[in-house]
Amino acid sequence: MTWQVWRYFSYHRIGLFWLEPPLLFKYYGFSWVQPWPGNGLYIHWAILGVLALFIAIGLFYRVSALLFFLGWTYIFLLDEAQWVNHTYLISLFSFLLIFVPANRAFSADAWLNPKRRLQTVPAWTLWLLRAQMGVVYFFAGVAKISPDWLHGEPMRVWLSNSKQPPIIHRFLTEPWAAYSFSYIALLFDLSIVPFLFWRRTRTAAFCAALVFHLLNAQLFHIEVFPWLAIAATTLFLSPSWPRRVLPMFRKTDAAYSAVDQTSPSQRKQSVILTLATIYVAIQILVPLRHFLYRGGIEWMYAEHRFSWRMLIQTELVRPYFYVTDPNSGKTFQVKPQEYLDLPHAQAMGWRPDMLLQFAHHLAKVTPRFGPKPLRVEARVLVSLNGRKPQLIVDPNVDLAAQSRTLGRPRWLLKIDQPLPDHPFDPSEPF
Repeated sequence: MTWQVWRYFSYHRIGLFWLEPPLLFKYYGFSWVQPWPGNGLYIHWAILGVLALFIAIGLFYRVSALLFFLGWTYIFLLDEAQWVNHTYLISLFSFLLIFVPANRAFSADAWLNPKRRLQTVPAWTLWLLRAQMGVVYFFAGVAKISPDWLHGEPMRVWLSNSKQPPIIHRFLTEPWAAYSFSYIALLFDLSIVPFLFWRRTRTAAFCAALVFHLLNAQLFHIEVFPWLAIAATTLFLSPSWPRRVLPMFRKTDAAYSAVDQTSPSQRKQSVILTLATIYVAIQILVPLRHFLYRGGIEWMYAEHRFSWRMLIQTELVRPYFYVTDPNSGKTFQVKPQEYLDLPHAQAMGWRPDMLLQFAHHLAKVTPRFGPKPLRVEARVLVSLNGRKPQLIVDPNVDLAAQSRTLGRPRWLLKIDQPLPDHPFDPSEPF
């Protein structure tokens, strides 16, 4: 994360992502989260980098972990348009690190205060971290069990758009490549955790995970996630592997063996087990929430977030907004790029909650000539994974009059369209 913070400064992303856009989209219930005034956001990011470094070396660990979790979650909540799975995962891991005694060995805290040194930690701390990463792998695999993925979509698009040398790109565009990568990814996500738990296959499984994530980093350029996943996958190895891999630590083993950990009381163990179980249950149930609604989740983007549905679809979107002033009876078309910067206009796409926020924004900033509120309607055409464009929003609904809800909005149109034999050509008119 220290490296990630450095990247955000070096590529000038802080101002580009959160200070320059005229509108930041908000998660439900967090519209009050706003950027710091002045240079506050730059200072905030610099502090995040320092806190990440402190956590890495184990200096002021507990306070650093708590402050980093709060600081990173604030960044995560600033703008819904910046959603990617790994920013959410980083927030979860930083939350868990608050409770994990990761500073009891080979850390600055243990060096400054030898009484902190321990040979062991409670088993639940390791298993909770493993469960978190296991959930990511499992639901990423479950999301791929879909007709589109099994037909090589959208892997075909991702591979064809990958910027590789010509000799490599030639093979990536072959029909067999999309099917091969799709099925390998599906089998990997569903089987990697069991193979990591089995001692006989653990080393081979970890090597496979290493190759898998390095290929993802090379082909898809998904920033820090492959490196985060590689680091988190080491959690499935034997807990003592750092002492065996790094011979220099063997010289200090005796210094750590002198302190034993007092077993917690039965009541404390029960509380810890209950809280850990609740946490894991939430992580399992949230990705399943789309079963509460009818209609395919592929079209209803609302439940994609927090569900580990990574790189499983491509979409082409043409949104048209129409603002009607009932006071004058005039209607005019609005182009989103006239009110949003290009990244936010693209991120809005066909995401229902963001479309609704933009409609509310239009009703707020557009001049009106009388007491009656403006009416905002939308015609949003979506081509998903090469399908023919379809309307996704009821064009007769006044979005400006609709309230935000946690559930699936009623003004979304239900679409059940099979994947075509010949994908839609984006050069065709919508």
